[in-house]
Amino acid sequence: MRLYSQLLYCMWAVVLMAVPAAGQQAPATVTAYTTFIRGTPVGREDVTIRSDNSGFTVTSQGRVGPPTNLTIERAEFKYGPDGSPQSFELKASRAGVDASMKTTVTGGNATTEVAPSGSLTKPIAPQAIMHVNGLVGSYIVLADRLGSTAPGGQLRLFVIPETPVDVRIVNVQNDRMQRGNEFVNARRYEIVIANPGTDAAATVTTGTDGSLLSVRIPSQGLDVVRADLAASTSRTQIHSNPGDEPVTIAAVGFNIGATVTRPGKAPADGRFPAVILLGGSAANDRDGYAAGIPVIGQLAGQLADAGILTVRYDKRGYAASGGRAESAGLADYAEDARLVMRWLSERKDVDPRRIALVGYGDGAWVALLAASREKRFAAIVTLAAPSSAGAEFVLEQQQQSLDALNLTPEERDRRVALQKQINTAVQSGKGLADLPPEVRKQADTTWFESLLTFNPTKVLSDVKQPLLIVHGALDRQITVDHADRLAAIAQKQSDSKSIEVVVVKGVNHLLVPAITGEVREYGALPDRTVSKDVATPVANWLTRTFATIK
Repeated sequence: MRLYSQLLYCMWAVVLMAVPAAGQQAPATVTAYTTFIRGTPVGREDVTIRSDNSGFTVTSQGRVGPPTNLTIERAEFKYGPDGSPQSFELKASRAGVDASMKTTVTGGNATTEVAPSGSLTKPIAPQAIMHVNGLVGSYIVLADRLGSTAPGGQLRLFVIPETPVDVRIVNVQNDRMQRGNEFVNARRYEIVIANPGTDAAATVTTGTDGSLLSVRIPSQGLDVVRADLAASTSRTQIHSNPGDEPVTIAAVGFNIGATVTRPGKAPADGRFPAVILLGGSAANDRDGYAAGIPVIGQLAGQLADAGILTVRYDKRGYAASGGRAESAGLADYAEDARLVMRWLSERKDVDPRRIALVGYGDGAWVALLAASREKRFAAIVTLAAPSSAGAEFVLEQQQQSLDALNLTPEERDRRVALQKQINTAVQSGKGLADLPPEVRKQADTTWFESLLTFNPTKVLSDVKQPLLIVHGALDRQITVDHADRLAAIAQKQSDSKSIEVVVVKGVNHLLVPAITGEVREYGALPDRTVSKDVATPVANWLTRTFATIK
């Protein structure tokens, strides 16, 4: 199996399409998709779908450039009329080396032959979705299958040649994507993929007819976008507030795409206090979409209603921002925040003495790091921020994910051991070659290394600004005890003369009203607006803090 494991880079699956009635044959459709890795287009794949009374077939061909250098001559998935997997066949080459494989499903087993390695037979579920790493064509049927699965439901993937993987649907929401000056109606599915060793969040966006529009896996820096949509934007339509102003901020060697939200009424002196909003790692777009909720976009509007000008922006290498995401870590994102502060301070409608940072999730770490390096920031607000050191925090997050899965003690221990192995290898730079190839691709990144090595205790020792720590009492992703722990660290380590904690009752990690706060509840929440019980104390505290600045 070694040749196959080295052939492809990390992507995913195939699923169920509607099949015509007996005797009918639907016309074949051909659609092109563009693949982005950390915002850089790296490949194109043309996907053809054919269906008749015997079932349906998804065929694709294309190429992915360096560093993968993969040419797909032909990849073909076949399913029966009831959606049962039948076969998969691949002819491809990587860096000029030919490779082929074939999987046949019979009697509840999938037998995969890889030339010249040999064959492997493993059990496969009757309605499993065949999944092959590296093929955009894999996503086509997945998109269609999602349309018939309710939030909270699960799909079963079979990662050829041997691994079953569960996919849980967290949230489903109507959406739109932009194509030039037109909009395409869409549905966005927030899903969690229970990969061996670690879980991964992903977003699959489809048309109203179930056709695939885009796939995003933030942990891999992966975006797959239908070519006509990729030509204009790879983001879903931005969240809009009254007073929004799209702007471009010049950085060193690239531009940052941003939105300024200006309050409706100008202050007497014409200069607003201002806030830079920083999202977490789960969302790279300026609106900070999480489980279908534009957390950062909504906060921008709420703070503007309180008389505070805000700016939010796409992270470097994503959407309208240039730069290279693959080489960016927390320190680089902190430098971007400092750059945006300098740009803000030159605006005639902003008071340069009253510019604050508000960071959400691990975006709060970026805010603290930026504040430790730039004393001109007037104040810092953290929202749902972790207090642990990076490596400890990653293990804590894994434990929470494992608690939601039905695993044997042996499998649980295996996944924890693998995560510890990953952390040690990334921090030391030794043992990376011993990790599974797909795991290494996700872990061996500048951002993940910076996350593991981040220590809030060390950073807070250089923070002197007033600090407000806000946390939802029902936060089950970064639990509320982190708020008091972060405050305790700040009181001991920092020279800040003002440290306050606000715990908001009835609010979850998304900063919206909740019942239990569990992730599985996200898709069914009736109120999908950031709570005013979060925005109001933030705005009031900032107003009081700004008033003390002369």
